[in-house]
Amino acid sequence: MRALDTNVLVRLITRDDARQARAAEAFIVNGAWVSLLALAEAVWVLASVYELNAEQQARGIEMLLDHRQLVLHDHESVAAALKLFRDQPSLGFSDCLMLEMARKVGHLPLGTFDRKLGKIEGAQKL
Repeated sequence: MRALDTNVLVRLITRDDARQARAAEAFIVNGAWVSLLALAEAVWVLASVYELNAEQQARGIEMLLDHRQLVLHDHESVAAALKLFRDQPSLGFSDCLMLEMARKVGHLPLGTFDRKLGKIEGAQKL
């Protein structure tokens, strides 16, 4: 199975360049794998470069989760992170994903200096 880079994910979500969006769609027509790193980077780009708010970011993540041609690495952790992000958007998606990945593999608590993240079950403020 093919894999996707961050910029391809961003193009699939934003569709801000028609030529690149068509190329991305053609590339994934037979399926493609999305790494957690590419997903986290893509959400960071959506927030910092495209200045999308938390709900817009969440809709982009949801679109990728539900996409017929995409296989997200650790779909369960991404879905759990999306739920947490929707409940606590000020955390940022990458923090939610990090916590849910640690939770899934049983490596809790997640130590953090982040005050907001430290208040979430499974995390510990240091």
